[in-house]
Amino acid sequence: MTIAADWTRSIPTLSGLDDSTRERLQKLAQPVAAPAGTRLFGEGSPCQAYLIVLSGSVRVQKVGENGREIVLYRVEPGETCVVTTACLMTQTDYDAEGIAETDIEARALPMGGFRELLAQSAAFRDFVFKAYATRISTLLMLIEEVAFGRIDQRLAACLLTRAHGKGEALATHQELAVELGTAREVVSRQLKEFERQGLVRLGRGQIAIANDKALEIITKKQY
Repeated sequence: MTIAADWTRSIPTLSGLDDSTRERLQKLAQPVAAPAGTRLFGEGSPCQAYLIVLSGSVRVQKVGENGREIVLYRVEPGETCVVTTACLMTQTDYDAEGIAETDIEARALPMGGFRELLAQSAAFRDFVFKAYATRISTLLMLIEEVAFGRIDQRLAACLLTRAHGKGEALATHQELAVELGTAREVVSRQLKEFERQGLVRLGRGQIAIANDKALEIITKKQY
């Protein structure tokens, strides 16, 4: 197999794999492709494979009994899903859902192969647990933001992130509410206040950033 065809070499965090582990991983992992909007897994569904995303983005979210949703994190190229990792290690079903936000390409390592490599390869264990630890840190930050953060600061940061410096955030009020783990009415009320202050201009499914510097100041404001 040529290096060009070796998908493992496109992931920097897999650089420490020895040749035998790399070859085994390539042999066991199966190609997966899914279009945007595909529900890859859902709460209560069995966890059968360790997914390594090569391109695209997977949104992992939790839905409460009241129907409210909150985005836990996104799995980007070269990353894995910590919910999947936990389910595979404990042999339990999923307690969250994963949605392909864009068309994705990935490799799925079946449970048996995952447990085999985890037991036999120190480099693979490092890859799995480093990814796990990084994601746990992200989740702890999310908990802190939801529990203690102000909605104006969190919304301002979310808008700037979604705009990517292009002056426009493509998102509905409901999508932002899910992202921030709050109610749509709360987001709409804060966006109206931002518009009143001249920070944004509201449109259908899009929000124009009128003053990105002021939004950035809000994200850093001490209360």
